[in-house]
Amino acid sequence: MQFDKIIDRTPSHAYKWERYKGRDILPMWIADTEFRCAEPIIDALKSRAEHGLLGYTLPTHAEGANQAVIQWLDKQYGWKIEPQWIVWTPGVVPAFNVACKAYCQPGDKVIVQTPNYPPMLAAPKLNGLQRADVPTVEVDGRWMLDFDVLEGHAKDPKCSLFILCNPMNPVGSMLDEAQLTRVAEICANNNVMLCSDEIHCDLILDTQAKHIPAGKLAAGKDNSVTLMAASKTFNVAGLGTSFAIIPDAKVRQRFNQAAQGLVPWANVMGLVATQAAFTQCDDWLTAQLDYLRGNRDYLVEQINQIEGLRVIAPQATFLAWIDASGLGVDNPQAYFEEKGIGPSPGIDFGDKQFVRINFGCPRAQLEQAIACLKS
Repeated sequence: MQFDKIIDRTPSHAYKWERYKGRDILPMWIADTEFRCAEPIIDALKSRAEHGLLGYTLPTHAEGANQAVIQWLDKQYGWKIEPQWIVWTPGVVPAFNVACKAYCQPGDKVIVQTPNYPPMLAAPKLNGLQRADVPTVEVDGRWMLDFDVLEGHAKDPKCSLFILCNPMNPVGSMLDEAQLTRVAEICANNNVMLCSDEIHCDLILDTQAKHIPAGKLAAGKDNSVTLMAASKTFNVAGLGTSFAIIPDAKVRQRFNQAAQGLVPWANVMGLVATQAAFTQCDDWLTAQLDYLRGNRDYLVEQINQIEGLRVIAPQATFLAWIDASGLGVDNPQAYFEEKGIGPSPGIDFGDKQFVRINFGCPRAQLEQAIACLKS
């Protein structure tokens, strides 16, 4: 659990580091961490590789991985699911694009909150659909959905799907039970399918908050697709494996039919990693969350001391949504890069006056970033 250790990722052609290759800029953009995987995951992958045969493995036959998901959801969220509810996918991005195909007709609208991460913003147009935006507003010191706008869109007969991101990326907020119930009821009452991307759900930094899966709610059970993965939590995103939980058989059938011929099976090594992560890595996860809380608190304190910058402490994720409007510059992304830091450009998420910084890194790199900003 050496979260302080800086690992050279350049030999692995890591996407995060390739962007600024050859430039004196610290990459703090794409949402993977700089932490070595938990040893049980690495050991499980080694063992599977040493078997020597890496042929086709149908995910539904991977009993260990399926049981690991069932046990994890029960332990983490008190959500008791049936094995047939699990639909393995090669990532949550393909999954919510499948949802667009499964639950929408040509000319329909997809509701998406903003700001949001670029693949979710792009999904409606990619599938020949229109996008209906729900702004995120500041309420009681944190970012939250504008529920009135959501309800207004849901009443439009053309709106057939709401792709929710919870915990929210990039703002880091979580929906509590009352808020999530309101979302589920709005969708159910207006015949809008709810597809909830919960890929960051195991990265809860607010010790007073509890994540609630959309499909666990009575209002969402028959009208929802809940997307999850071990990838962000355990830093195995490159293994291309995630899963959808779809309780309703007809909703699940439509999803599977839309994916046929387009979406490949989940990666066999990803299944191995998911099983190990969900069954052998609790201590590692606890330690990582403690480390991330320290990083978050340090970053928030330091950023809010810098004139022109402001950040609200995220409840979850390892991402900070930084308001740079006070700098008075036209391009905050260029400003940060000139300072030697490479965040995600706010314009890609829907607001060019913000940047998103990934603080899932050794504390020394975070301190380096702050020193650059203050120089």
